[in-house]
Amino acid sequence: MALIHPTAIIDAKAELDPSVEVGPYSVIGPRVRIGAGTRIASHVVVEGDTTIGRDNVIYQFCSLGGAPQDKKYRGEPTRLEIGDRNTIREYCSLNLGTVQDAGVTRLGNDNWILAYVHIAHDCQVGSNTIFSNNATLAGHVHVGDWVIMSGFAAVHQFCKIGDHAFVGMNASLSQDVPPFILAAGTPIAPRGLNIEGLKRRGFGADEIAALRRAYKLIYKSGLTLDEARAALAQEESGLDGNPAGRLRNLRAFLDNASRGIVR
Repeated sequence: MALIHPTAIIDAKAELDPSVEVGPYSVIGPRVRIGAGTRIASHVVVEGDTTIGRDNVIYQFCSLGGAPQDKKYRGEPTRLEIGDRNTIREYCSLNLGTVQDAGVTRLGNDNWILAYVHIAHDCQVGSNTIFSNNATLAGHVHVGDWVIMSGFAAVHQFCKIGDHAFVGMNASLSQDVPPFILAAGTPIAPRGLNIEGLKRRGFGADEIAALRRAYKLIYKSGLTLDEARAALAQEESGLDGNPAGRLRNLRAFLDNASRGIVR
């Protein structure tokens, strides 16, 4: 209890590991579970059916587990799940899910969520992402691993952003961004591969070369998207190991794109 500030209000039914720290004037609701080593700063509200994992750092004035900003919501039992080792900076809001979707909003592990970020109901965010200040996800958005969202980027409902993609500052995104792609500008458009990001994450020259060829097939060849997907399958058949795996990831994303892709 020495780690809980005396002004914090923690419901007796909340489940907090003994190592959890809670700062002044924070409020923790009855259906909240918080794992070992997590630190909650001052003036944070954690409510709803919310699970927070280990070793997270949650800064002041965040709102986690609040009701979805969805007029259809009628208090149904839905959840928010936050993984391990996330940093969530000031004034961020992450809402519960809705029964119209999976019923859960998820944030994975090792994410860097900067100030004023909003992650709406039913969003599914992977691991090792960076959300710069004021990045905003509408409901039902899926974001893969290692994605970077630049400041003030806004994403329309039901969009998907693939692994290792980069979304530029002030982007207004209403279509899906395939894996490995850098999308930026007004209006937003593909600007090539996220080369620097791929190199920093250890992609080999053979992987990057395969992805360069794939990018040309999708964006530079004049092929329709269906024709490009068929060409990617042919390209993948001549590869093995990691290069083949990267193209397989890209093709799977294109097969499941829900709103068309940025093109």
